[in-house]
Amino acid sequence: QVQLIESGGGLVQPGGSLRLSCTASGTIFSFSYMAWYRQRPGRQRELVAMISSRGNINYGDSVEGRFTISRDNAKTTVWLQMNNLQPDDTDVYYCSAATPWGEAYWGQGTQVTVSWGQGTQVTVSS
Repeated sequence: QVQLIESGGGLVQPGGSLRLSCTASGTIFSFSYMAWYRQRPGRQRELVAMISSRGNINYGDSVEGRFTISRDNAKTTVWLQMNNLQPDDTDVYYCSAATPWGEAYWGQGTQVTVSWGQGTQVTVSS
């Protein structure tokens, strides 16, 4: 049984960066690809980035130039470096991996929230 464990999500201000990590554990033979998808309620799951076993990389149109996918030499860990994050990048991000014989695995998802926050009132009076 293969498990994909994600980490690295959180809250960041617009223009900031986050790095997501996904590590596969269990009985691992080979993955034909590892990828990141994202989804929010009411929307279809969207491909963010994918890296094949041969190192071929594809990005979703909305993240190209801002996000970078990479993996370790053992091909069991994949990272997603996200730069210049914008509020529209707010989603649950899922790691995915597929074997050459068609088995697909998914992580539990990690929340990424891009927001200025609600602000805090500062009052200066004499």
